[in-house]
Amino acid sequence: MPMINSKVTVKITDQQKEEIKTELGKLITTLNKSETYLMVGIEDAYDLWLGGKKLEKGAYVEVSLYGHAPKEAYDQLTGQICDLLSDKLSIPGSAVYVTYHPVSDWGWNGKNF
Repeated sequence: MPMINSKVTVKITDQQKEEIKTELGKLITTLNKSETYLMVGIEDAYDLWLGGKKLEKGAYVEVSLYGHAPKEAYDQLTGQICDLLSDKLSIPGSAVYVTYHPVSDWGWNGKNF
């Protein structure tokens, strides 16, 4: 039950969104989760400031998941997400924040797990 929600400062095409979604579907296995129940949100042309300065190229990525993953897996996924955003959108890793939100109660299809 993971959810990856991304807010990026740059305008991106539908094809780029599809490519990012597909790659995130592969990367989520780093946290021992599968794409089967992965939900992805991508909000582009989003205003972000870092250190009081507006970012021309930057991103904030929230990763929520049912349960926990090892710290090493979070570290690895952060690197993978930064690499993905750099490769696809030319956003430098120094302008990317990634947060993790392990959740103990997660609802889907009218009930909770």
